[in-house]
Amino acid sequence: MRVLPKCRRAVIPTGMQALADTARFAPGHLVRVRHLMPPGHVRAPHYLRGKSGTIERAIAAFGNPEQLAYGLKADKRMLYRVRFTMDEIWGADAEIPADTIDAELYDHWLEPEGD
Repeated sequence: MRVLPKCRRAVIPTGMQALADTARFAPGHLVRVRHLMPPGHVRAPHYLRGKSGTIERAIAAFGNPEQLAYGLKADKRMLYRVRFTMDEIWGADAEIPADTIDAELYDHWLEPEGD
């Protein structure tokens, strides 16, 4: 483990990078889930692909489960909690359009809204 210098004696677990160094998106950023259909094991629910949401928080960097599922060496990817409205997901079929759902999605599934 690495210990921060002087009066800031917080301990950072080995292997974890500071979120500020790895997070591409900050809370409040609007993002869109990439609309891809790759074969095999993926971690982005189909019903969220192509939908827009708001970053609620950056969680941490973890090994990419899409690589781990096949026994491959996993690249570290930032995991985010993204908030979607029911209106965005279900449109006119949303029972309560302002209700929300949060999903945890890896960085490579997200793009800035408007790109």
